[in-house]
Amino acid sequence: QVQLVESGGGLVQAGGSLRLSCAASGRTFSYYAMGWFRQAPGKEREFVAAISVNGGSTYYADSVKGRFIISRDNAKNAVYLQMNSLKPEDTAVYYCAARSNTNFRSTYYLKNVYGDWGQGTQVTVSS
Repeated sequence: QVQLVESGGGLVQAGGSLRLSCAASGRTFSYYAMGWFRQAPGKEREFVAAISVNGGSTYYADSVKGRFIISRDNAKNAVYLQMNSLKPEDTAVYYCAARSNTNFRSTYYLKNVYGDWGQGTQVTVSS
Protein backbone atom coordinates (compact mmCIF):
# COMPACT_ATOMS: atom_id res chain seq x y z
CA GLN A 1 0.00 0.00 0.00
CA VAL A 2 1.14 3.54 -0.73
CA GLN A 3 -0.16 6.71 0.88
CA LEU A 4 -0.87 9.64 -1.43
CA VAL A 5 -1.34 13.34 -0.67
CA GLU A 6 -2.31 15.83 -3.36
CA SER A 7 -1.61 19.55 -3.29
CA GLY A 8 -1.59 22.52 -5.60
CA GLY A 9 -5.27 22.99 -6.27
CA GLY A 10 -6.97 26.35 -6.12
CA LEU A 11 -8.98 28.98 -7.96
CA VAL A 12 -7.75 30.16 -11.35
CA GLN A 13 -9.22 32.12 -14.23
CA ALA A 14 -9.94 30.47 -17.55
CA GLY A 15 -6.79 30.28 -19.63
CA GLY A 16 -4.58 30.06 -16.57
CA SER A 17 -2.37 27.27 -15.29
CA LEU A 18 -1.97 25.15 -12.19
CA ARG A 19 0.46 22.44 -11.21
CA LEU A 20 -0.80 19.64 -9.02
CA SER A 21 1.57 17.53 -6.98
CA CYS A 22 1.06 14.15 -5.39
CA ALA A 23 3.48 13.01 -2.69
CA ALA A 24 3.75 9.29 -2.05
CA SER A 25 4.93 7.39 1.00
CA GLY A 26 4.90 3.81 2.13
CA ARG A 27 5.93 1.13 -0.30
CA THR A 28 8.44 1.70 -3.09
CA PHE A 29 6.99 4.41 -5.30
CA SER A 30 8.82 3.33 -8.44
CA TYR A 31 6.90 0.03 -8.43
CA TYR A 32 3.62 1.84 -9.16
CA ALA A 33 2.09 3.25 -12.28
CA MET A 34 0.27 6.46 -11.43
CA GLY A 35 -2.85 8.19 -12.60
CA TRP A 36 -4.80 11.39 -12.15
CA PHE A 37 -8.59 11.34 -12.07
CA ARG A 38 -11.15 14.04 -11.44
CA GLN A 39 -14.70 14.28 -10.22
CA ALA A 40 -17.02 17.19 -10.83
CA PRO A 41 -20.19 17.70 -8.76
CA GLY A 42 -22.90 15.28 -9.79
CA LYS A 43 -20.60 13.38 -12.14
CA GLU A 44 -18.65 10.17 -12.00
CA ARG A 45 -14.94 10.14 -11.36
CA GLU A 46 -13.16 10.21 -14.71
CA PHE A 47 -9.71 9.47 -16.03
CA VAL A 48 -7.42 12.43 -16.75
CA ALA A 49 -3.87 11.15 -17.25
CA ALA A 50 -1.61 8.22 -16.43
CA ILE A 51 2.11 7.50 -16.41
CA SER A 52 4.10 4.28 -16.36
CA VAL A 53 6.51 3.28 -13.61
CA ASN A 54 9.55 4.82 -15.28
CA GLY A 55 7.71 7.72 -16.92
CA GLY A 56 8.33 6.38 -20.40
CA SER A 57 4.66 6.08 -21.31
CA THR A 58 1.98 8.67 -20.71
CA TYR A 59 -1.71 8.69 -21.59
CA TYR A 60 -4.34 11.40 -21.55
CA ALA A 61 -8.07 11.80 -21.80
CA ASP A 62 -9.08 13.45 -25.05
CA SER A 63 -10.52 16.38 -23.12
CA VAL A 64 -7.11 17.36 -21.71
CA LYS A 65 -4.75 16.20 -24.44
CA GLY A 66 -2.43 19.01 -25.50
CA ARG A 67 -3.19 21.05 -22.36
CA PHE A 68 -2.16 18.82 -19.44
CA ILE A 69 1.17 17.10 -18.83
CA ILE A 70 1.74 14.28 -16.37
CA SER A 71 5.22 13.62 -15.04
CA ARG A 72 6.90 11.85 -12.15
CA ASP A 73 10.08 12.03 -10.14
CA ASN A 74 10.83 8.66 -8.58
CA ALA A 75 13.70 10.10 -6.55
CA LYS A 76 11.22 12.44 -4.86
CA ASN A 77 8.35 9.94 -4.70
CA ALA A 78 6.11 12.37 -6.52
CA VAL A 79 3.86 12.66 -9.53
CA TYR A 80 2.73 15.94 -11.06
CA LEU A 81 0.00 17.25 -13.31
CA GLN A 82 0.77 20.48 -15.14
CA MET A 83 -2.52 21.98 -16.28
CA ASN A 84 -2.45 24.72 -18.90
CA SER A 85 -5.13 26.61 -20.80
CA LEU A 86 -7.63 25.73 -18.11
CA LYS A 87 -11.34 25.83 -18.88
CA PRO A 88 -14.36 26.12 -16.57
CA GLU A 89 -15.22 22.51 -17.43
CA ASP A 90 -11.93 21.43 -15.81
CA THR A 91 -13.42 22.38 -12.43
CA ALA A 92 -13.39 19.27 -10.23
CA VAL A 93 -11.72 17.53 -7.34
CA TYR A 94 -8.52 15.98 -8.67
CA TYR A 95 -7.24 12.71 -7.27
CA CYS A 96 -3.97 10.91 -7.78
CA ALA A 97 -3.96 7.14 -7.65
CA ALA A 98 -1.48 4.28 -7.72
CA ARG A 99 -1.69 0.84 -9.29
CA SER A 100 0.28 -2.16 -10.34
CA ASN A 101 2.10 -1.91 -13.65
CA THR A 102 0.52 -5.18 -14.80
CA ASN A 103 -1.48 -4.67 -18.03
CA PHE A 104 -0.99 -0.92 -17.63
CA ARG A 105 -1.02 -0.15 -21.34
CA SER A 106 -4.49 -1.62 -21.82
CA THR A 107 -6.13 -0.58 -18.56
CA TYR A 108 -4.57 2.77 -17.61
CA TYR A 109 -7.95 4.55 -17.80
CA LEU A 110 -9.88 2.15 -15.52
CA LYS A 111 -10.35 3.64 -12.07
CA ASN A 112 -11.21 0.32 -10.46
CA VAL A 113 -7.72 -0.99 -11.22
CA TYR A 114 -6.12 1.70 -9.05
CA GLY A 115 -5.79 0.45 -5.51
CA ASP A 116 -4.56 3.49 -3.61
CA TRP A 117 -6.03 6.99 -3.73
CA GLY A 118 -5.30 10.38 -2.29
CA GLN A 119 -7.89 12.59 -0.61
CA GLY A 120 -8.17 14.93 -3.57
CA THR A 121 -7.52 18.61 -4.23
CA GLN A 122 -10.09 21.10 -5.50
CA VAL A 123 -9.50 22.90 -8.78
CA THR A 124 -11.91 25.69 -9.68
CA VAL A 125 -11.68 27.51 -12.99
CA SER A 126 -13.67 30.72 -13.28
CA SER A 127 -14.92 32.06 -16.59
